[in-house]
Amino acid sequence: MIYISHRGNLRGPNPECENMPDCIDVAILLGYDVEIDLWGTGSSLYLGHDSPTTAVTVKWLEERHESLWIHCKNPQALGVMTKSDFNYFFHNKDGYTLTSKGFVWAYPGMPPAGEKTIAVMPEMADNRKLVNLYNYYGVCSDFVQLMNV
Repeated sequence: MIYISHRGNLRGPNPECENMPDCIDVAILLGYDVEIDLWGTGSSLYLGHDSPTTAVTVKWLEERHESLWIHCKNPQALGVMTKSDFNYFFHNKDGYTLTSKGFVWAYPGMPPAGEKTIAVMPEMADNRKLVNLYNYYGVCSDFVQLMNV
């Protein structure tokens, strides 16, 4: 099972830290992968959930290449990623989306769709039932540090 920190969160939502380079680096140093939100505007890249807020460079992304799951938030970010070897995806509220590395990114509460399915935010599943994470390849959560015990 792989554990993916949602936006750099480890023990619950932390809006001041989400998608911030320092928090992302802490999660990576602790051994977690990290899902980040990436925006493209003109020739620049930014982190941020609802809007582009923190500038990053392709070099910054490359230095963390093996640990990032990049959620492209707009067509410009997606266009930049299609020219790269990063693990990236684009979706809104689809039940499932496929990442560029062949993983199935499953919306909260969706059952596994093959061996490489990532349970995204199981704590937000509508049915509020405990999700059997052993049926998934990995999990992405705000509470990833509490799940990895």
